[in-house]
Amino acid sequence: MPNNELKAGILRMEGTNNEEEAFYSLKRSGFDSEYLHISEIGKKRFEDYDLLFIPGGFSAGDYIRAGSIFAARVLPHMHDLEKFIDSGKILIGVCNGFQVLSELGLLPDVDGRKNRNMVLAVNDSNRFECRYTYIRYTSRNKIFREYFSEKIFQVPVAHMEGKVLFNSDKTLDSVLDNDQMLFQYTNENGTDSSYPWNPNGSIMDIAALSNRSGNVIGLMPHPERVYYNYQLMNDGNIYKEGTGKLFFDSLYQYTRKLPA
Repeated sequence: MPNNELKAGILRMEGTNNEEEAFYSLKRSGFDSEYLHISEIGKKRFEDYDLLFIPGGFSAGDYIRAGSIFAARVLPHMHDLEKFIDSGKILIGVCNGFQVLSELGLLPDVDGRKNRNMVLAVNDSNRFECRYTYIRYTSRNKIFREYFSEKIFQVPVAHMEGKVLFNSDKTLDSVLDNDQMLFQYTNENGTDSSYPWNPNGSIMDIAALSNRSGNVIGLMPHPERVYYNYQLMNDGNIYKEGTGKLFFDSLYQYTRKLPA
């Protein structure tokens, strides 16, 4: 498949509200972007896409739990979704999308996909947190390591339920041993991760996780909202590129190297 025909599907349903930012961010970095409504699954196949993206928002109003109804509507198609994952392609969820991946048991996947061993709980502040903060790359994940380093990157967050909690210390140890913690919250110079820099109280200041294979990715910050450097907050630093461009370029460059 020619590189310019790499296809990204943005999975959406009632209540998602960041799909347009995701659509254009993926497109700007080289993907042929397409919306995929949850009701279209079956008519359209996961395997026809090179990358799947679950955007943020408030799917189904976040009734019951954030992301739970979206996840329940994906469950009948789990066999096909797992085939997509096992092929090595990228499945990514941002904010509400991260919550969906957690509800499906796809993250952190330390002892099998059928076992849920993490939750995204209510922020320690007990309120919706909408602010800019910073993250640093803390992994050797092959998708991002070419574009990210130990530098600090500015990102926006906007969520009520973003606190990463695991069911046991054993799960956390497995996440760390398997290099599944991708990004951590910090301040602008990497010296402080207390509130408000860590906006939710996540254990180990976790902002993003992957599965054991590294191709299922969940993150609470919104890189799709800061594709260009002028969308970043002026904090005295000079940003040559937006955090989003680095992020989505990483996804594209990795995907184009996968076998057809």
